[in-house]
Amino acid sequence: MSDDDRVFKALADPTRRHLLDKLYTRDGRTLVELEQELEMTRFGVMKHLRVLEDAGLVVTERVGREKLHFLNRVPIRLIHDRWIDKFTERRVTALTDLKRELEENSA
Repeated sequence: MSDDDRVFKALADPTRRHLLDKLYTRDGRTLVELEQELEMTRFGVMKHLRVLEDAGLVVTERVGREKLHFLNRVPIRLIHDRWIDKFTERRVTALTDLKRELEENSA
């Protein structure tokens, strides 16, 4: 499996996206902090974090007895540069703006 495939697989799950959002708002969270907002077992959260780590989206650091989780923005940026940025050319942006405007006017 390629690095891009791992990142896309990790981003496909809403729980993992939620974890990434939490790390984006405040990096360096413990497992206990991350699991408090989710209605699942500690082991379920650990499995999701493992997928994120395998994709390179989360890195960890041990501080004493705690393991802190940090967002790694590099894989998302690489996906953006390869798959998203090329579709945000001026012409495409103009078309999406026009589509949005037409939809707003027809509502």
